[in-house]
Amino acid sequence: MNKLMNRLALIFLSIQIVALSCFTLGWPLTGLAQPAPYPNKSIRLLAPVAAGGGLDKIARTVAERLGHALGQTIIVENLTGGGGIIASQATAKAAPDGYTLMIGYVGTHGTNPAIRKLPYDAIKDFTPIGMIGATPNVLVLNMALPAKNVKEFIAYAKKNPAKLSYGSAGPGTLTHLSMEQFKNESGIFLVHIPYRGIAPAFTDLMGGQTQAMFPALFAALPYIETDKIRPLAVTGPNRNPAIPNVPTFKELGYSGFEGQQWYGIVGPAKMPEALVSKLNMELNKVLTNPEFAAKLTSEALVVMPMSPSQFGRYMADDIARWTKVVKDRKIEIE
Repeated sequence: MNKLMNRLALIFLSIQIVALSCFTLGWPLTGLAQPAPYPNKSIRLLAPVAAGGGLDKIARTVAERLGHALGQTIIVENLTGGGGIIASQATAKAAPDGYTLMIGYVGTHGTNPAIRKLPYDAIKDFTPIGMIGATPNVLVLNMALPAKNVKEFIAYAKKNPAKLSYGSAGPGTLTHLSMEQFKNESGIFLVHIPYRGIAPAFTDLMGGQTQAMFPALFAALPYIETDKIRPLAVTGPNRNPAIPNVPTFKELGYSGFEGQQWYGIVGPAKMPEALVSKLNMELNKVLTNPEFAAKLTSEALVVMPMSPSQFGRYMADDIARWTKVVKDRKIEIE
């Protein structure tokens, strides 16, 4: 019995020595699967909007650059419905392996959580990967109005109560909540005319059916550059390079107007920290490329590289901002 035990002990010791030698020399152990480095297959990037719009364009531009950096194809998949709810649900339910990501933006992780009952938690059910960038909102008027600045517009609106209206891309959208925030702070009254999307809202603004709007600068810039609408002020901490002569609300004495149309990348909750770190590092390299940054800046989108934790705090702060506006204005969406 003792001899048998001694022989087994020697065999076990020999196995340990061989394993240690293989590890030291960097040789693979036969029979032990070695995990392939991430990513080893294509990645899905869900865009919660139809193809052809501003968000879709950003998604495809980032996917091309980030995919090249990662050495894998990133396939943009447009998954529309529910103002981003369908794509958000699909992302939240996906495996947290880094192969299903989504362009999260102010709609999915800012205004929607503030005003709607959602089938997911916009913070707990997602992993923040990194911010891409943001474009400010801009208060614009129909060119026929006599007001040339914010002060004159407020005075005009107060002299013409209930005679002015503003358009939005729909109830609960950023274009809706931004104007309600301005109405609350300025003490003016404007009738809200919701549209099914931003394009028809621009058409009626230019045609005089509505008199004001609060769109994203990214969308408004072509109309501003051709003098079809008049910009008065932008949100955000600084003036935007695309319209440097237009002041910020902060310059005009208004606080709390930091909300912007922002875009970032999120994944399902509980993604491994190593994957998140790698994706964030490569995304920020893309964003800090001078050519890429200049391309987005020319279209009124300012790149905003952040760490995952910074991006997570940004989303939480944005939800808190719009939740306050909704409560202050007693806005309800059925």
